[in-house]
Amino acid sequence: MSEFPEKLLHCWHPVAYAEEVPADEPHGVKLLDELLVIWRTADGVPYAMKDLCIHRGTALSLGWIKEDCIVCPYHAWQYDTNGACVKIPQNNSVNIPTKARTVKYHCIERYGLIWVALKAPIYELPDIPELENGSWKVVNTGPFPWDADASRQLENFTDFGHFPWVHPGLLGDPERPLVPPYTVEIKDHILHYTIVRPEATNTDDFPVFANDEVVQPERRSRYEVHLPYTIVLRLGWGGEKGMVYFFVSQPISENQCRGYCIIGRNYDLDQPDSVLQEFEKVIFNQDQRVVQSQRPEQVPFDLADELHLKFDAVAINYRRAMQQQGLDYYHFIDEA
Repeated sequence: MSEFPEKLLHCWHPVAYAEEVPADEPHGVKLLDELLVIWRTADGVPYAMKDLCIHRGTALSLGWIKEDCIVCPYHAWQYDTNGACVKIPQNNSVNIPTKARTVKYHCIERYGLIWVALKAPIYELPDIPELENGSWKVVNTGPFPWDADASRQLENFTDFGHFPWVHPGLLGDPERPLVPPYTVEIKDHILHYTIVRPEATNTDDFPVFANDEVVQPERRSRYEVHLPYTIVLRLGWGGEKGMVYFFVSQPISENQCRGYCIIGRNYDLDQPDSVLQEFEKVIFNQDQRVVQSQRPEQVPFDLADELHLKFDAVAINYRRAMQQQGLDYYHFIDEA
């Protein structure tokens, strides 16, 4: 973990969709180069621990769950929800050493995701009532693993200029490439901005947006970028129909990430989930080949390292805010 800024360890990060962590078996994940095991007790509560048995270094994620403990697959040592070893079959559990434990991490479940903070979290998760009030249809898409840093995956999601060229006919119109002016406001660790921009008409394969029968549709997009790697995007088209995108990137390592995109909307409630899921699969695949070509793989947080124009206001402010919050790699390296 030493190559990452300390504050990244104090942030909530997604590590899996809730459905990827069943009730009866452990699930191995990687976060900030740390191997973790995620598992549930009988009441469904998830726990996150270092994926390592102290005895012989075996991965606990290869084991099983018994009596609300996770069991090592090698010698069947049992670890409780606090990470302490409570049973060693080979010595009848007599005089268990205090060293017999594994590291426990902060872990919660919300919005259909399992979240982990490697150290005490400093930021709260965003409030998204649309995903929890039961009246909006909620669809999980992805996940989307990329060979790129989480900062690149997030910044791509906020980039308006690429829509007509990377996603023509789906998100943008090459005949209307101009990015309208907008203003970014930073409050603590959150960027706020709203833009009304050109949108492509719905296609027969992917009728997902509420711009029905509009010749040159526009969408109103209200963004919240929660540092370091989370976006809440609310879409509207001038009526009562609305959509919310919740996107968050899991920083697996410096050059690997896994994106989760959860979508809620208050219209087309009977449409099969597969329509949105296939739509996002196409969009993210189009983005992936471009973003994975970017160098360096991480966003260069020093603004002098790349060329920025006025329509890049989000990228400029994101990089500045990451520096100010001490979440950027350069900030960490300079202090080391």
